[in-house]
Order: sequence, then structure tokens, then C-alpha cells
Amino acid sequence: MNTIKRSDFILKPFLKRNNFKAFYQLITTLIPIISLWFIVSKIVYSPLLQITKGFLLIPILFFLTLLSSRTFSLMHDCGHNSLFEKRSLNNFFGFCLGLLNGIPHKPWANDHAFHHRNNGNWEIYKGPVDVLSLEDYEALNKREKLIYKVSRHWLMLFPGGFFYLVIKARLGLILIIINFIKSLMQETFIKLKKRNYLGLLNIQSRIKPPFSDYGDNFDELFDLIANNIIVISGWIIMCKWLGAAFFLTFYSLILTFSAAIFICIFFIQHNYENAYASNTKNWDIVEGAISGSSNLDIPNWLNWFLADISFHSIHHLSERIPNYNLKACHKANLHLLQKSKVLKLSDFPNCFRYIIWDSKNENLIPIN
Repeated sequence: MNTIKRSDFILKPFLKRNNFKAFYQLITTLIPIISLWFIVSKIVYSPLLQITKGFLLIPILFFLTLLSSRTFSLMHDCGHNSLFEKRSLNNFFGFCLGLLNGIPHKPWANDHAFHHRNNGNWEIYKGPVDVLSLEDYEALNKREKLIYKVSRHWLMLFPGGFFYLVIKARLGLILIIINFIKSLMQETFIKLKKRNYLGLLNIQSRIKPPFSDYGDNFDELFDLIANNIIVISGWIIMCKWLGAAFFLTFYSLILTFSAAIFICIFFIQHNYENAYASNTKNWDIVEGAISGSSNLDIPNWLNWFLADISFHSIHHLSERIPNYNLKACHKANLHLLQKSKVLKLSDFPNCFRYIIWDSKNENLIPIN
């Protein structure tokens, strides 16, 4: 069988971005979100019994969760500079969409780009759950193996999702500030001890990012600070509007479930039986896109909320293809995607077993 090359695919016609389609997607996503929050306020301040309010809020929670996942998917497109025609629009709306889920857009986009540059090379990119090689896993003691297994169980999507959206960016900024102050105090103490008073104005301390994807450069740091200021201000306003206890509980549930959805989707699209899992020496980026990215056979309504990210092999062949062209591009190249894995909803649970990389045989293996 001949090796499939990137040039064999019909990609160029689908690279065209369309501002009208992009704005349409934003409008059809944001208007329902705003409308549902106004309905929430009516329910909260209505004279109905608490149990009645609870039943009315359940379907709203469901749809706000899915819409939150959709805003993440649209932010994802902005991060690839594929939603709008101009980079400035992608940067602006990517930042705005990130606010809805508490994610600093610029750091996330840079970190996600690393994934795309190395998809299928498990020696470099370890996936969203930091998969261990078989050698490293076998070197763990019994207790460490149990922690590894439990921490990567699918149920951890929920506390992990809460941390990812609610805590991580806030904690990241706090740790950056603490680390900088600590470094500055140490530097100042040393200069005072040496009586280097003029050197006090020449600050050598630098920002030390607490996470790999936060604060690595000035743009990321600015995005992180701006995101935190606006997000926390927004939370305060919403607390005053709906009541702190209700809003923080309700919104935390939305973010937790929403993050669980897109982390799950991201995971199962790269961790599954017979997924391409090469080392650096043998790695091929096209093979990683075709055989290292699964495509999802899911209902159309769910595809809408995920902005067609289920057509994932094409997305990895060219991340500049906007989500509104992915399905058509997938169909146009279907004959070249015979090796791509197609997963149904019923296949999802089994994917969470593939959390060990066998570097010798270059595949993912299930954990016992």
C-alpha cells in the first residue's frame, strides 16, 4: 500500500474563512446563552417552591453546559486563526470567548499548538492526562500505580474539569505573583547585604510560570492578568444579580460539566485501541493525523454543540480549516481516511483504559 501524503488530500478549497459564517456562529451561540441566563434570573426571583425551581433549572443547566462547550470549541477555532478571516478578529473574539469559561485564550492557544505540532509522537507529547511509558509505569510502586490509575479514571473528569476552568487560571496568577515577590525580596536582601544600593533599581527578578501554559511570555502574562480581572469582575456582578450562593454553585456546575465534556472529547480522540503512538525517530505527522486522531460518529445535535470537532483527522491535517468546512472536507477526502478510527458514544468508556504508552511496540496499551 502506498504511503498517503498530505498533498493527496483536497484541502485548499476548504481553507477559506468566512466572517459571515463566523459571526453567525457567535450570534447563534451567545444569544441563547444570554436568554437562558435571563430565564434563570426569572426563576430565581419567582415565588415558586424551591423544588419547582430546581426542576425548572435542570434543563437550563443542561443547555448552558452544552453551550459552554460550544463557546470553547469556537475559542479553539480562534486559537487556530481559522474562525474569522483576520487574525485580529480571531485574537479578539478568542479572548472574549475565553472569558465565558475562565480560560486565558493566548496561553491555551500556544499550548494547544504544541499538541498539533507533535500529535502521535508520544515521546514528546503525553496527552491531556500525561500518559506514562510502560517502563516508567512499571518502575512505580504499588501505591503510585494505584494513584496513577485512579487519577486518570473517567470520573476524574469532573474534579479535573472544575480545576481546569475555575481554579487553574486564578491559581496560576496568584503563584506568579507570589513567586515574583519572593524572588524580588531575595534579590533585594542580597543587594542590601552587599550594600549595593544603586543596584536596587536594576531588578533582575523574572516571572516564573507555575504551569507550562501560563506566563511563558509577556503576551501570555497580559492575557492571563486581563482574563482574571474581567472574569472575577463578571463573577462579582453575577453574584450581586443572582445571589452569591446560587450563582457560584450553578455556574460551577456548568463549568465542571462543560470541561468534563471537552476534556473527554479531547482524550478519546487520541487515546484509543490501536491509536498511532510513535516515538520521535519514526514519527510521521500525516500518519499522526490519520491514525492518531479518531473521528466521532455522534448525533448531529451534539456535533453542533462541539462545532464539528468530531471530524478530527481533517482538523489535524490542516488546523486552519474552519469548523464550518470540516464536514465537507471530511467527505471530500473520505477515501483517504480508511485507516482513521471511528468511535461511537458506546466506545468512549473503553478509551479511558489506554493510558500507558508502550515505547518499544509504539502503541497505547490498556491498564490492568
